[in-house]
Amino acid sequence: MAVVANLCLVGWDLTEAEEIEEEQKEEFYREAKDAEEKGRHEVDDEVDAEEDRQLREGALVEEKNDGEEKQQEQSREHVRTIEEENIEENQESSSRGHKTVNEENELCNFEEKAKKLTAEEETRFKVDQEKLQKDKEGSTVDEDAEHWTEKEADANYADVVKMYCKGDHPTNLFRTLTEFRDSSLLTDLILSTEDGKTFNIQSPVLAAVCSYIRESLIQRHVHRVDESKEPSVGVQRWSMSLGPEVDHVGLKAVVEFAYTGLISCLNMSTLHQIKIAAQSLGAPRVLDLCKEVEEKSTKTEGQKKEVQMSAAEQMKISLQSIKRLCMERVGCDVILEAPGGSFHVHRVILAVCSDFFRGMFTSGMIETFQPCVTLPFLLASELEVLIDCSYSGTLPLSWKCVFEITCTALQLQYQPALSLCLNFLHQEINPHSCLDVASFAEAYEMPQLLEVADDFVLLNFQKVACVSKLNDLSAIKLLKYLKSPSLCVSSELVVFKAVVAWIEAKPKTRLPFAKTLMKTINFPLMTVEEFNEVKYLTMWSDHNLSLYETILDDFRSEKSHCRIYQPKETLVLIGGDQISEDLRGRSISRELWGLNALRIYTGRKKAMDWKKLAEMPEPERFSHEVAVLKGQLYVLGGKHYYGISDNLNSVLRYDPLQNSWESLTEMQKDRGSFSVVVLDGMIYAIGGHCDPEYMESVERYCPTENSWSFTWPLDLPLAGHVAKAFQGKIFISGGLSSISQHLSSMFLYHPETGSTYLANMAKPRAHHCMEILGERLYVAGGITSDDNMGMADLLTCEVYNPVADSWTAFTSLSVPHVTAGGAVLGGKFYVLGGYSHEDFSETKLVHCYDPTTKRWENMGNMPGPNSDIRASVLCLPPHFRM
Repeated sequence: MAVVANLCLVGWDLTEAEEIEEEQKEEFYREAKDAEEKGRHEVDDEVDAEEDRQLREGALVEEKNDGEEKQQEQSREHVRTIEEENIEENQESSSRGHKTVNEENELCNFEEKAKKLTAEEETRFKVDQEKLQKDKEGSTVDEDAEHWTEKEADANYADVVKMYCKGDHPTNLFRTLTEFRDSSLLTDLILSTEDGKTFNIQSPVLAAVCSYIRESLIQRHVHRVDESKEPSVGVQRWSMSLGPEVDHVGLKAVVEFAYTGLISCLNMSTLHQIKIAAQSLGAPRVLDLCKEVEEKSTKTEGQKKEVQMSAAEQMKISLQSIKRLCMERVGCDVILEAPGGSFHVHRVILAVCSDFFRGMFTSGMIETFQPCVTLPFLLASELEVLIDCSYSGTLPLSWKCVFEITCTALQLQYQPALSLCLNFLHQEINPHSCLDVASFAEAYEMPQLLEVADDFVLLNFQKVACVSKLNDLSAIKLLKYLKSPSLCVSSELVVFKAVVAWIEAKPKTRLPFAKTLMKTINFPLMTVEEFNEVKYLTMWSDHNLSLYETILDDFRSEKSHCRIYQPKETLVLIGGDQISEDLRGRSISRELWGLNALRIYTGRKKAMDWKKLAEMPEPERFSHEVAVLKGQLYVLGGKHYYGISDNLNSVLRYDPLQNSWESLTEMQKDRGSFSVVVLDGMIYAIGGHCDPEYMESVERYCPTENSWSFTWPLDLPLAGHVAKAFQGKIFISGGLSSISQHLSSMFLYHPETGSTYLANMAKPRAHHCMEILGERLYVAGGITSDDNMGMADLLTCEVYNPVADSWTAFTSLSVPHVTAGGAVLGGKFYVLGGYSHEDFSETKLVHCYDPTTKRWENMGNMPGPNSDIRASVLCLPPHFRM
């Protein structure tokens, strides 16, 4: 096989490699046939000798004293007998090419056996939960580490703590506080003015803005401590009458600012009243807003305006002030006690963040009026992180603690913490933790999280199979993974080794499942070298299995075999340009094609099954751009013909669930050869070409308002570049300048401040692809300037490391891909179609780069248009995959 691999690498035809492979297979068959009888006798002799040795060493005594084991062995023999009786029937049914009643019965028998023989595995999660509870109660750390390999232990992934932050937490919290105030929930302070107006509020909210209210709370706390020598806790309603200088207009404005971070009624006519109220109550941030209004009224047109602090930023500052009040025990009206500690907190903050505490403090329960609440079912350490999350919107998480915190957040319906925990489980999932996440999601009935975990296992099965936790799966769960069409593996040997490892982890109970599990493996797709690993496996003789002959016959089968891989998401091709078969004409497409499945054949030859999904409304287009936002596909701009005035500014949106198109507000500029990114829920159209001009303008689309607005322009006109949103920033590489100069630049673009330049690529390039894989940006294809001031195809590829701000070359392409489509599917970089600028021939192939193997693979052919096409990844409803 090493010879075949080397031949393929130096450019031999795939058919020649396959002929060599077939010759090796035929030679292997002859050797296997000659050695079969001899090997069988040798195995029998070895088994007999082993049995004699066991008898001499006292096996008879063990059999006599272990009646239960004998009974279990008899039941397993009965199961094997049933399986052997079904062999002939199953072979006949497979020859008919469809699933028979016998196969369905066998699957039912498999599930029934799995339920009976793996009872201990099905209760494993319960046992783990009991151990977890013991740990909480102070028991020692579990010393049973048989399920962890040294490689896993070295990773130390469970100890890494990451701080997760919910950016919209202050906004959401104050919105709910406003709802509470409007419903008079947990309002403890009544403010009244001399003109007869009263305001019911939560005192910590106003104290975060007004020093006068804060000092009053501090004095109340000191007074109570002096009188009773006890903390100021419990429901304590109080009132304040304000002096004549504060009227209801000014007080209303201050209260509104405390709850929303803005003042809707602030203008020149109300400025004086609001300013007096802010001065009397000690609200410096309200005074700053008043000052901005005064300065705005005196500035002439053309003077630079100061950037005002947003309402969201104001609420963030207010929440930080409330947190300081809590730390100083100012305004705290309840003590929470848990094993290991107690905490002084504000009832209203807990009630806003937790449905559990909302019910406790607002529904008339006894705890509503108690100064102290005991929570014996929680640990103080868990309660502390949840309370801190209420006041900050942040949560320190690691794999060591995330499941416990998630359990507690679920129990208390603590929404901010639960949201952050789920974000962590989604974003930090890895081969070591994915099976734990799946078990957790299944136990707590969290279908969305279970789907994420299962998808990760299927997509990364080759890595997950190396983790010993796979051996803890139940038989039914393992079979579900192996039978899934979304199982992604590079070789059938990966599946075989996973099955063998799972069986050998508990051979006594798992051997009856071997036959059914082995049927999920496509042995004919193995190379001779791979099958040798199957042939020499000691399991065949150690456990007296009769499966090897069936597997060998399957390997020898001359029937056409392939593994069908159907990704969870669908790779979609949109529009594009195509040369006719006779090379006499060109046509532009309105078609949407979707990758229905990937077929993997012997020798790892691949083919793509494409399906036509839909057609765009007229006109057809190429040199356009696409984006995906909230599961919907946006198609923007491009050209509808080959003339100078054929650029488009139209925008279409496709809803795959409804299979419908919608025309949206047009861009303000006609654009082709531009780039589009999605950032913070907005779509940015960057640069481009509109004959005969190159453009530096950038415009932003707001989906909620269905409108476009210009943002900061690029430093220079640019077309044929690629932009990607990565780590909350917009990266732009390469392109053509207004004088048709190929650029090697890489820069960050910020819609409000412009460009920041980074390290240049090694080669200038345009009309290329750039995609995100892991923590890197991969660039491939395109054209560059040659030595004669012309243009040449570019086969070399580069990868950018944002941390080091550096470029590194990686494996070059074998054929040109100019104006190709680019996408990431299944953790691999796809480059689809394009053309060669040197001879203007179309590239009808799809190439895929695997960062694990560091090789480009030929994945098959394009379904239709090839050049100036765009690719994207969509989640499609099931009926599209039929």
